[in-house]
Amino acid sequence: MIAVILVSGLAVQLLAHRLRVPSVIFYLAIGVVLGPEVLGLVTLETFGDGLEIIVGLSVAIIVFEGAFALRIDRIRRASTVSLRLVTVSAIVMFLGTAAAVRAFTDGTWEVALLIGALLVATGPTVITPILNVVRVRDHVATALETEGIVNDVTAAIVAVVIFETLLLDDLGVPATVLSFLQRFGVGVAAGLLATVVIYVLLDSDLVPERDVQASQFLVLAAAIGSFAAAEAVAAEAGIAAAATSGILLGNLGLDNREEIESFAQNTTTIVLSFVFISLAALIDVEAIAGLGVGVVAIVAVIMLVLRPLGAFVATLGVERFTRPERLFIASVGPRGIIPASVATLFAIELELAGSVAAGELLVGTVFAVIFATVLIEAGLARQIGEYLGVSPMRTIIIGGGRVGQALATRLENRGEYVVVVESDPEVVERARADGFTVYEGDGSDTETLREANVEDAKRLITTTSDDDINLLTCQLAITKFDVESVYSRVNDPDNVDAFDSMGVKGIDASTATAVAIDDEIERPALTHWMNELGDNHDVQEVEVTSQKLAGKTIRDLNAQIPDGTFVAVVSRDGENHVPTADSVLEIGDHVTFIGDTDAVRRAMDRFHPHD
Repeated sequence: MIAVILVSGLAVQLLAHRLRVPSVIFYLAIGVVLGPEVLGLVTLETFGDGLEIIVGLSVAIIVFEGAFALRIDRIRRASTVSLRLVTVSAIVMFLGTAAAVRAFTDGTWEVALLIGALLVATGPTVITPILNVVRVRDHVATALETEGIVNDVTAAIVAVVIFETLLLDDLGVPATVLSFLQRFGVGVAAGLLATVVIYVLLDSDLVPERDVQASQFLVLAAAIGSFAAAEAVAAEAGIAAAATSGILLGNLGLDNREEIESFAQNTTTIVLSFVFISLAALIDVEAIAGLGVGVVAIVAVIMLVLRPLGAFVATLGVERFTRPERLFIASVGPRGIIPASVATLFAIELELAGSVAAGELLVGTVFAVIFATVLIEAGLARQIGEYLGVSPMRTIIIGGGRVGQALATRLENRGEYVVVVESDPEVVERARADGFTVYEGDGSDTETLREANVEDAKRLITTTSDDDINLLTCQLAITKFDVESVYSRVNDPDNVDAFDSMGVKGIDASTATAVAIDDEIERPALTHWMNELGDNHDVQEVEVTSQKLAGKTIRDLNAQIPDGTFVAVVSRDGENHVPTADSVLEIGDHVTFIGDTDAVRRAMDRFHPHD
């Protein structure tokens, strides 16, 4: 039976990858089919007394892998939103869910608070598959990943504390808070200890620098060892331990880091498929159905009220998050392994204690929310992302030196999604420290470009000081990956024709410098204004593709765009001219807006044919 679960889980990974759908949807479906509700092949007796251990170790590995991939520099870029998601938004979800359970069911406040605590958790088990099929800008991905890791830890500990101190023993709120702090402290301490031990071993003569396999196994031992040590002291403290050791080891600059991360991802894929299918097989559909319309109301409140409210609070006043990105965060918050596993174990204990109704309410509500959020929010994540436009076509810059970084800064100031590819490790670290998204590798190598997702690029720009590398990279981008817009820095003016012959827009460095100096002499005010694009002013060009705009005059267009911007240039058939008020737009024209940043963006929004 274990073999069937594992093979099924790995098979649907391939199917999910091909269909670009988060794999957790298939895990749920397979689990229900294998469970008592359909085939009856997997039951609680299948695992004997080992279910808690299997689930615990699996969760430790999953949480560790997610935490290991989180880089501190990435967290800083979304620090405000991440902090709010794991504090204010989490409290909104916790208390709001508890109130909904209390209002729409016959459950006690203790059970309602327990359900509220569990349903705070999203987790890497459901967030990572979504981010694999919906590519978002780094700060959005980081906010969702950080929320998943941290809330998994706190939700599990809070749930255990409520279960033991309020539901079973009724020790009161002070004892509950103290118990939470103790368990969290034990977890962090165990994670720190495991990190120190593993780091010392990796740095010793016992593990040669190039022994990748030894590094991988030692890091995996940190996940399991820290979890076991913490669990031996306090229940559910192990999740905090695994998360702590994962974040610390992931940011210590270990040798063979990429190989370790790849190993952790593959291990997570195996345990994730197994534990999710196994828990889904234990779902009691009758318990969910028995809750009636009350559970539908709870699901609706969580998805349509609490999640959007939490996302609104988290992103309020943070300009880096666009409106579509805020809506995406509000629309995507599926629940995963932590609520499923902990609710299953608690229900068993409640039934043994004679509280069958409380156990059914707990499992029914939690799994109803998991089903609904996974099927709707995870299942439709790609469609939601496409509709909102949160998957930006990226600009790939080859070369992270001064020219590359200066260009990346200007593009990012205009809201572009920029990925820098650089082979020099020192330049990579400096660029990452400055907040850039950097992929380490040789930009003239096919595999490097593929791994940097050049297929998703709307443009590629080479900025290295070697024309041969620039030319080869441009050729690969055009012939192998069909990148439509390719630009390049040309260091030797004699090579401009070679770039032009391939359809590359070559920028002669010496001519560009001469033009810049001439601009500074003849038109300094305009030059300074252009050099500060993104700082409260902008210039943007858009193509006329909508029949609604064709035939309109510039006077008509000006009446529809906000104050603070105007149409500066209209390009037609390669010729540019300053339009008059009576100039008529045609399909294929390119219109250039110039003005204040917000006004230009609003003009672009109104101008775009799908708005």
